Amino acid sequence: MGFNFFVQSNIRFGRGVSEELPQIICGYGMKNVMVVYDQGVKAAGISEKVLEQVNKAGVKVTIFDKVIPNPTNEIVEEAAVIAKKAEIDGFVAVGGGSSIDLAKAINVLMTNPGSIGQYGGVGMVKNPVLPLIAIPTTAGTSSEITNVSALIDTEKVIKYVVIDNNITPSDVIADPEFTVTMPASVTAATGMDAITHAVESYISNMATPLSEYNSLKGLQIIYNNLSKAVKNGNDMDAREQMMLGCIITGFAFSNANLGLVHAIAHTLSAHFKLAHGMANATVLPYVMEFNAESCPEKMVELAKAIGLATSGNIHSDKYLLSKELLKLTKDLEIKTLSEQGIKEEDLEMLAGDVLHEPVLNFNPRQNVTKENVMDILRKAF
Repeated sequence: MGFNFFVQSNIRFGRGVSEELPQIICGYGMKNVMVVYDQGVKAAGISEKVLEQVNKAGVKVTIFDKVIPNPTNEIVEEAAVIAKKAEIDGFVAVGGGSSIDLAKAINVLMTNPGSIGQYGGVGMVKNPVLPLIAIPTTAGTSSEITNVSALIDTEKVIKYVVIDNNITPSDVIADPEFTVTMPASVTAATGMDAITHAVESYISNMATPLSEYNSLKGLQIIYNNLSKAVKNGNDMDAREQMMLGCIITGFAFSNANLGLVHAIAHTLSAHFKLAHGMANATVLPYVMEFNAESCPEKMVELAKAIGLATSGNIHSDKYLLSKELLKLTKDLEIKTLSEQGIKEEDLEMLAGDVLHEPVLNFNPRQNVTKENVMDILRKAF
């Protein structure tokens, strides 16, 4: 047996750990810091709290608050110009996956030549980047500890990923108090994103014993706490557990990769700007049903991990997970594709584009056809 398992970030976890931010900044000797966040983080008052801590470090601060959902090449390039002009020597990213992914991408261009589009793929970032402190405000994307930045190429109309160990945030401040302001719908969607990461990484054809352990543990924690966090956003124990489960799951999928759910979600986001977590959640049950025949034993293990009663008949037990995920999405009021604005005539185009997604290489069921994807999309419609 032989495998690689990569973990890099220095993680500070718990309520109130945001107060350690000045110490981290000073530890790197930063002088010019760019703080990256979106308008939602600003409206929630979180950016003000973070900036208060950044200012305690006595550094010059440049704010980039134009983060958009599913950040594009253009927004990366715009922010990179500002960062270079300000001679930024470190980043603080505050928010969900979009803010942290954007900061990772800007960071690439600080020490590597050319445009961000040329770094799509695996292992393309040759030069080390600047320190990046990630402060997540959601519990779902795991971007704070992964080596992935997901971006939209508006010219090619695709969502692509930069995957490189160099871009993993150097430090993480995981303070569950920053997730309390999330609306129930966002809590649900981001939580389902984390569940997707757990199950897809577990059945990935690149899974290893270490990634599988983290997949299962992360799934258990998230499944047991997601509904609690959605029903009562002030349940700090549930919020804390959701953030913990998200980090654990991130260790899994950043090493084992993902599959068909993400291939479909990337395509939906590229064409229709669907929120990533919602796109994943909408198709997750149907993709797990589709994949069940290729990895029945693993589907049963996932079902057992969340306490589902198995019968001992693998032919029926392999579908327990997909049925439970469908029930969960309905309980959490996850929208169907049609409710998210997708039209029936869009499905064939989407299905064709899904087949070009590189992440399909890691799906346990290979040789996915256009008709396979069409069938999944119809069920999710």
